[in-house]
Amino acid sequence: MKIEHHPLAVAQLKRHEGLRLVPYRCPAGFLTVGYGHNIDANPVPNLGPDDRISEVEAGKILELDMRSCGMALDRALPDWRALSEPRQAVLLNMAVNLGVRGLLGFRKAVAAIRAGDFETASREMLNSKWSRDVKGRALELAEQMRSGLWQYPEK
Repeated sequence: MKIEHHPLAVAQLKRHEGLRLVPYRCPAGFLTVGYGHNIDANPVPNLGPDDRISEVEAGKILELDMRSCGMALDRALPDWRALSEPRQAVLLNMAVNLGVRGLLGFRKAVAAIRAGDFETASREMLNSKWSRDVKGRALELAEQMRSGLWQYPEK
């Protein structure tokens, strides 16, 4: 099963992004809807700034975003699918959040991942503006990268 369809990866991304059915401006200033879908970069046909989408539509948009990021990761980091599923999920999660280009900006972390040095990759993920911005999400994903185990937040 591709990580883009893995129930744990989907659930984790939904939890990290949160659900907003009406378009809003994210902290970075982009018009956003659903589970963190950037409307400015990827318009949703027939969706106006005051329109509402359903939870089902938000799920379909997230599915398309995950598939698109997976294909972009295949081109940019062809070896990413050789990682364990939890580690693939980290890269996909970050790509959906930051874009693949943003993820590739983590040069030291990406180099460490390619070298199999997940301890360093985890540290480098946390040594970033992204980590300070997304806080708990970064801690969870960095630990998932380090350990290779799915992380579940305390309830």
